[in-house]
Amino acid sequence: MIPPYKKIVLATHNIDKQKELESLLKTIDITTIGMDHFPEIGTIEETGLTLLENSLIKAHEVHQATGLPSLADDTGLEVDFLNGAPGVYSARFAGVNATYQDNVKKLLFKLKGVPIDLRKARFRTVISYVEEGIEFSEEGFIEGAITIEEKGEKGFGYDSIFQPEYSENTFAQMSALDKNLKSHRAKAFNKMRKTLNKFFKNGGSIE
Repeated sequence: MIPPYKKIVLATHNIDKQKELESLLKTIDITTIGMDHFPEIGTIEETGLTLLENSLIKAHEVHQATGLPSLADDTGLEVDFLNGAPGVYSARFAGVNATYQDNVKKLLFKLKGVPIDLRKARFRTVISYVEEGIEFSEEGFIEGAITIEEKGEKGFGYDSIFQPEYSENTFAQMSALDKNLKSHRAKAFNKMRKTLNKFFKNGGSIE
């Protein structure tokens, strides 16, 4: 029988992402543990060709290393004008050790001179849960556009240049609460929260 109360490792070294995930998961009766509790786990190489593959790679590796259930997400920014790039390479668009600012600058350079009506884009998140013999995933996305210049100082990653279609502000101009109401990651985690609740309630089954 799967207990209704569990410890789950958030399989990310990104502190900003960890905080956002903890906020999104706080309504589930679980304890989340960050990767800072497992310093022996280094950088996990994301060799997948899709967001789903990468999220599963990270979740499986952390589960194997800790023996605990793990949740991992992979998020990509898909720009139509760039044929879906940077996509699965969003975190390392400007190079393996790229900073948020490096990636933002490269994307703005790639879109220099492109009118706003051709700057359509979407953020997509896939989140995967893994424990012994079990894995399942959920996905969420939000449509929007890449702004001409950076706006706002909140958030992280590409937030300062992504304007969701439902707002006149970028994610970086929103509070964490406002962003988490409708973001791509929020949509994926809302689905995962329902799936996890069903999973625990049904004694370890989502059928």
